[in-house]
Amino acid sequence: MRHAIPSILFRASFLPFAILRAALSSFLLLTSCTSQQLDSTPRPIPLTPFLTSTSIPLQTPVGLVPLTTPLPSPTPFTYTVQTGDTLSEIAEKFNVSLDDLQAANPEINADSMSVGQAIKIPSNPENPTGEATPLPAPFTVSQIECYPTVDKGMWCFVLARNDSNDTLENLSAQVTLVDSNDAIVVTQTAWLALNILPPSASVPMAVFFPPGVPFDAQPQAQVLTAIRIQANDTRYVPATVNNALAQVNAEGHSAQVSGLVLSQSQAATANQVWVAAVAYDDEGSVVGVRRWESSASLPPGGSLPFNFLVSSAGGRIARVEFAVEARP
Repeated sequence: MRHAIPSILFRASFLPFAILRAALSSFLLLTSCTSQQLDSTPRPIPLTPFLTSTSIPLQTPVGLVPLTTPLPSPTPFTYTVQTGDTLSEIAEKFNVSLDDLQAANPEINADSMSVGQAIKIPSNPENPTGEATPLPAPFTVSQIECYPTVDKGMWCFVLARNDSNDTLENLSAQVTLVDSNDAIVVTQTAWLALNILPPSASVPMAVFFPPGVPFDAQPQAQVLTAIRIQANDTRYVPATVNNALAQVNAEGHSAQVSGLVLSQSQAATANQVWVAAVAYDDEGSVVGVRRWESSASLPPGGSLPFNFLVSSAGGRIARVEFAVEARP
């Protein structure tokens, strides 16, 4: 039985801004003891707890397109090189031949690939729609939400939920906007806010369509990629979020979030640390997501503070959930 890379999703709810402003500590705290023995003694202030729901949607989200449906246009697919990757391992991961992979990337030197470098994954030459060769590992798309902007652009969020026991990597979906006559307006690839999606976690794939989108355009989404990764993958350092805080502003359209990233490794240093904050409205719809990147390293067993702003592209923010990723 595989064990997932430790990564925990946290949820925070909020009090009215007037109370929060009057009491500096009026947040919903998720606390635990750390190696630094942080003071997590509750303060005598009123808190409003959030309701936790583990129910699974009974209906498929409107706009979710089956994998067997041809895509409206060829879909370029790239993979970002991670620490420890080799060209042969990438070829095996995506079920393509090494020769085909090298032919698709003639500028790539297999002996000197750099972390963060983009590699084209060749498609089946007999596949006219251009889908990526490997079948994606299964995950659940629980909602598709789009919000027009004042300059006639549009943000779209495709919420991915991992119901398996394995950590998934490199999730993506193609989002197509259609007009009132079901004619295709534009199509782009949406990517997960992090490289990985741990078991039982939900994180959206997001994409922004530039100005020129009809106000009433409707989204269609089709899963493109998702990869199962082995337990204890050395490309990732186990980490979690602790002391997560969130404060919504008076209008409810942004939230200041902060907390600590704690390393759960006693040996590896994480030189890349990301925290994703996902904002939801009262109805549980994703209204915003933002990824914070650390400029400092996370030592073994150590902690790293984060503090940033997440904004809503839709309605008022009711809660924020957190997910973390750390890499050597």
